[in-house]
Amino acid sequence: MSTPSISSVPYKNTPNRSVSVRGVTFAYRRLGPDDGVPLILLNHLSAVLDNWDPRVVDGLASRRPVIAFDNRGVGASGGSTPDTIEAMARDTVLFIRALGYDRVDLLGLSMGGFIAQVIAAEEPDLVRKLILAGTGPAGGSGIDKVTSLTIKDIVKAVLTRKDPKQYLFFTDTAGGRRAAHAFLDRLKERTNDRDKAISLSSFRAQLKAIHRWGRQAPAESRIHQPVLVANGESDRMVPSVNTVDLAARLPQGELEPLYPDAGHGGIFQHHDRFVPRALEFLER
Repeated sequence: MSTPSISSVPYKNTPNRSVSVRGVTFAYRRLGPDDGVPLILLNHLSAVLDNWDPRVVDGLASRRPVIAFDNRGVGASGGSTPDTIEAMARDTVLFIRALGYDRVDLLGLSMGGFIAQVIAAEEPDLVRKLILAGTGPAGGSGIDKVTSLTIKDIVKAVLTRKDPKQYLFFTDTAGGRRAAHAFLDRLKERTNDRDKAISLSSFRAQLKAIHRWGRQAPAESRIHQPVLVANGESDRMVPSVNTVDLAARLPQGELEPLYPDAGHGGIFQHHDRFVPRALEFLER
């Protein structure tokens, strides 16, 4: 059996690439082995390429081809950002197919997890396995409160001169604060060719899409692929009860024990536990 060739370039040095889809340019980064089912990373509210924790990306890319991208209208990608999760899902499918793939795995974090669920249900032949982190089903408990919570914590962050993710992604404990500082330091490791921050209009469109997702009537899951579900035990943005509920709804759902003293950014805080578990799930 031939050994797949592996790119040794870490995420902080991975070059920016782009592909054009129906007149819209999508920015992305690809790293890891040349062979194998690629793992597509679907990002959280307001996030661009530089918001993925390099420990998570590099850990996954040690054994899997990994592709991170900016959705339409976000960061370095062109076009205008849709205000529904379903439209974001359609864009993601077009992007995946433009790269020439007809079989992928998905890792969706928060809003990216909403998008991943729609893709898995609508395109069952495209998606082999899913990892859903810090996310929940349509109409899940408290998801329609994300907008008000986010704005409140952004104001708090401005007043205290801190990054909003410290409040939104981590617990307000000594351990949570330490984890937040370590994570924010890791996000600064890339110093060249950094992505553009999200625009205010795109941020508003994403908030509207999340609010709509949270207001939908809960429905039976149409996802029949194997799914690994993970989160911190104290997620304020997408309350952790949604993680347990989501795993129970999925015919092939596996619940990773909720990470202790961790919130919405649980997979970043506990990357040393999450990455081996994710690789084991994907390779099984």
